[in-house]
Amino acid sequence: MISNKRLQMAKYGYIILSTLLCALGITLIAVPGFSISLLCWIGGILLILFGCVKIVGYISKDLYRLAFQFDLAFGILLISLGLILILRTNTMIHIICSLLGICILADALLKIQISIDSKSFGIHQWWMILTAAIITSVIGFLLLFRPYESAQMAMRLLGLAILAEGILNLVTVLTAVKIFRRNTPVEIDADN
Repeated sequence: MISNKRLQMAKYGYIILSTLLCALGITLIAVPGFSISLLCWIGGILLILFGCVKIVGYISKDLYRLAFQFDLAFGILLISLGLILILRTNTMIHIICSLLGICILADALLKIQISIDSKSFGIHQWWMILTAAIITSVIGFLLLFRPYESAQMAMRLLGLAILAEGILNLVTVLTAVKIFRRNTPVEIDADN
C-alpha cells in the first residue's frame, strides 16, 4: 500500500512539474528577455523538485517499471544540477543552455529506450513516447549546437526545449505508469 502511495505521489508530481516546465517554456518563448538569474533560480528549484519526484518514482512499484527505470541516477543528477544553478547562479548564466541541453538530450534518449520497452510490454501508446522523445532530442541537440547568435533566439530555443521536455514527461507518465488498485493494474487519470 505504501508503494502505491509513493507511485501516486510520483505520478502526480511528474504531471504537476511537467506542466510547470511547459509553462516555463511558453514563458521563455513569449518573453525572450526573461531574467537569466531568475531563470537559474526557477530552473534550479524545478530541477530539485523533479529530482526528488524521480527518486520517489524509482523506489515505488510501478507495474511495468518503465517510466522510472533510470530515475534514481537521473534524479540525483537533477538535484545536483538544481543546487548548482541556485548556489552558483553567476557562473551558470553563461552555460545554462549547454547544461540544460545535455540534460534534455540525455532524458530524451533514455525515453526512446522506454518507448521501445513499452512496445514490448504491449503499451499501445508507445509511439507517442517515441515521437515526443525524438522531437525533444532534436531540440536538445540544437540547444547544445546553438546555430544562432542572438540572445533572444537562444532564450526562445531554451523555452522550446523546456516545453518539449515537459510534454515528453507528460506523455511518458500518462502512458507508461500503471498503478495497482486491489491487486489489479489501473491507470490513474490526470483528472482524479
